[in-house]
Amino acid sequence: MKIGIMSFAHMHAYSYADGLMKMPGVELAGIFDEDLERGEKAAKKYQTEYFSDQPTFLKEEMDAVIICSENFRHKEMVLDAARAKKHILCEKPIATNIHDAREMIQACEENEVILQIAFPVRFSSPIQQLKQLIDKGELGEIVAFRTTNRGQNPGGWFIDRDQSGGGAVLDHTVHMVDIMRWFTGREITSVHAIVDSYFHDIDIDDAGIMTLEFDGGIVASHDASWSRFAEYPVWGDVTIEVIGTKQTVRVDAFKEHLRLFTSGEQSLNHVFYGNDMDLGLVRDFVECVKEQREPSITGYDGLKALEAALAAYQSSEEKRTINL
Repeated sequence: MKIGIMSFAHMHAYSYADGLMKMPGVELAGIFDEDLERGEKAAKKYQTEYFSDQPTFLKEEMDAVIICSENFRHKEMVLDAARAKKHILCEKPIATNIHDAREMIQACEENEVILQIAFPVRFSSPIQQLKQLIDKGELGEIVAFRTTNRGQNPGGWFIDRDQSGGGAVLDHTVHMVDIMRWFTGREITSVHAIVDSYFHDIDIDDAGIMTLEFDGGIVASHDASWSRFAEYPVWGDVTIEVIGTKQTVRVDAFKEHLRLFTSGEQSLNHVFYGNDMDLGLVRDFVECVKEQREPSITGYDGLKALEAALAAYQSSEEKRTINL
């Protein structure tokens, strides 16, 4: 199978490329990036061909593409790739607004190509184990969730609203909304949030706290932020606590780590030894393409996660609960 990557603007492009290189029978067929220096550097690293022109890239013989551009360019690249009959794995969030997300989903359906959204947290071993417990009824009826996704400020285009569509709340809410929807099969009915910039002098949000309600009455809190400073021993955290009528279980997707002390400015590091979530995501996408089946994480999943994140901004701005 031949797979290309469209843009290395998002840092996950490197881990996805690393994943492709580990898979037998899969070839990284080329890299498109309008940033000449970035594209050539990535192509050299992965020993593949670099393309500065998107139409030329999409004419190449490839089964699929992975899109890791700035958020506001997801729509353009998905539409172009769909018309070129390439199956698509698109970095989250699916888009920066609901209209674009729906147009992307429709274009992929019309061109009969797979659209999978990059929510790698689904492939964390602890998260998958918790999913199995829930499916077996070990927790009883789910009553509530407490979730966090707190990391470092990535800077660059992430803090440019025109390119990102939103700050920490958009960046760090869609993952956990997807997990809660996956765990329950329920949809969010209302969102109440406070969103602002607390940790950095930037013109975009770097933190938010929100309360979500699902159909059937499940309630959830979510803490999303870019609150971790540069010297923090690990990138951040992704946690979920599931409160059930039989049990309460708490999972930290990055808890599997060693504490490494060294001399220097950053004396403590957490060395992660758990499973590679990004590899799991890419492997699942490749299997979907091979088997021509519905992706594990659909465009609709991406749309619903985006919907909740955007509702958080609206709620904070209008100081009211937003019903979905």
